[in-house]
Amino acid sequence: MSIAEKMKKRTTLSFEVFPPKTEKGMDKLKTVLDELYKWSPDWISCTYGAGGSDKGYNLEICRAMAAAGRTVPVSHYTCIHHTRADIDADISQYIDAGVTDFLALRGDFVPGEDQTHGDFQHADGLIRHMRDTFGDKITVACSGIPEGHILSPDMSSDTAFLKRKQDAGADLIVTQLTFDMDRFARWLEEIRAAGVTLPVAVGVMPVLDRDKCIRHCLSMNGCAIPRSLARHISKYYDDPEGFRDAGMDYTVQQLYQYLELGVNDLHIYALNQSAAVDEILRRSGLFTKSE
Repeated sequence: MSIAEKMKKRTTLSFEVFPPKTEKGMDKLKTVLDELYKWSPDWISCTYGAGGSDKGYNLEICRAMAAAGRTVPVSHYTCIHHTRADIDADISQYIDAGVTDFLALRGDFVPGEDQTHGDFQHADGLIRHMRDTFGDKITVACSGIPEGHILSPDMSSDTAFLKRKQDAGADLIVTQLTFDMDRFARWLEEIRAAGVTLPVAVGVMPVLDRDKCIRHCLSMNGCAIPRSLARHISKYYDDPEGFRDAGMDYTVQQLYQYLELGVNDLHIYALNQSAAVDEILRRSGLFTKSE
């Protein structure tokens, strides 16, 4: 059963990891993955850096997950510096490695550039090419941005582009992080009214570190810091341990709020750590970890 089919039948659980830059980091990540597997995640996605940096490690991680057979590996794949021939060769290589699920993105531009320098400038073109070329051999996820892409003129334009990605052949949506629950609820209503019917995996960023939390919102994502989060930041501004502990409860509340809104998957950014994820999920009581 595909990820999208599972998401339509029940609430699924997934994580995101990223490729480390060293062999030592790779060894640590493999240990982290062993711990994450114990939560029986339905899938785990793996990113890679701007311009395709860390792509080799990405394939190594996805191959290792496929070989372990304890979850479905999902590789990020972007338009950046990718021709049609590159895409066909890369996807074929992943398929040969047992990886058939992808999150298709435009991708972050290399610093100093404002073009993909590939055959596709937007994710919908990439999705359509992947679908036309590989058909049902692959599952293709697309991104959704509840607060709107920073380059979109308005939310209606952003929603229309999401519909284009669905029409191009996407199977599911993975959202960018957001802490604004009211905005997320309105976004769900807006995309459904526009005819977007794909199941939704919501990207959940754990609230663990003050500076990282602020940076995740403002560095590239253009996300709002709602009053509840602002109060949390202020209350624990000079108390890192208190911020982390109370932030786990804040994250647990978000999980429940998302479920009340009817999301199909909780996609937790693990940040290549397992201890914090373990504690958040234990506090939530939503899932059971095998020991």
